[in-house]
Amino acid sequence: MTSHEIDYKIIGEDIQVVEIELDPNETVIAEAGSMLFMEDGIVFETKMGDGSQPDQGFMGKLLQAGTRLITGESLFMTHFTNRGTGKRKVAFAAPYPGTVMPINLGSIYQNTLIVQKDGFLCAALGTRLGIHFNQRFGTGLFGGEGFILAKVMGDGMAFVHAGGVVMEKQLNNETLRVDTGCVVAFEPQINFSIERAGGLRSMVFGGEGLFLATLRGTGRVWIQSMPISKLVQRLSPAGGQANKEAGSVLGQLGNLFE
Repeated sequence: MTSHEIDYKIIGEDIQVVEIELDPNETVIAEAGSMLFMEDGIVFETKMGDGSQPDQGFMGKLLQAGTRLITGESLFMTHFTNRGTGKRKVAFAAPYPGTVMPINLGSIYQNTLIVQKDGFLCAALGTRLGIHFNQRFGTGLFGGEGFILAKVMGDGMAFVHAGGVVMEKQLNNETLRVDTGCVVAFEPQINFSIERAGGLRSMVFGGEGLFLATLRGTGRVWIQSMPISKLVQRLSPAGGQANKEAGSVLGQLGNLFE
């Protein structure tokens, strides 16, 4: 096992926190600003990149960190290490209400998970972060997450944050259609595309929008009930009017141009 083996506990129900217990010299990497608390003996250091390749040169680290800028994340990551003599705890909280998903990457196909670009929270040292490009233009344009998704690779524990309630679906050579933006993660062998939401009448008057995210194949898919984009829309002063127009051509085209 190349990643550090960490113990953890998920705390809370509606707004969850992950509490990680580190043995001496164990390390967890996290997004900047996500730390909630850390016990005495834990030290943190901001580094360029995820630290999965310690022998990598400066240019390699710069290139790896630069890919995070493409996904809208910070160039740097925070590494938390237990420098004490006994077990110590550090906790991380997500930036908005939702669920923390513990994922054992060792049980994922090809040890790789495709995640929405702002979904990664923290992981054991040794986990590698990269980017995944949507291959189809329509998927990037109407998929709710853009052309670029995050790729989380390794054999240890990683923690992904999602909005609202999370459901895990196992597909067995099946097709699953999901509201765009509600796909939080999927295994790499799953085919992800965007398709029209039925016929013209359904698209205009159905209230489900013009397009749906479509996942096909055999593997696991995780979906979220309240992505941050939908939460912001609901809380905005014009949210009610925007929701009324969500099923119309005018509403969808207006959102596209915005």
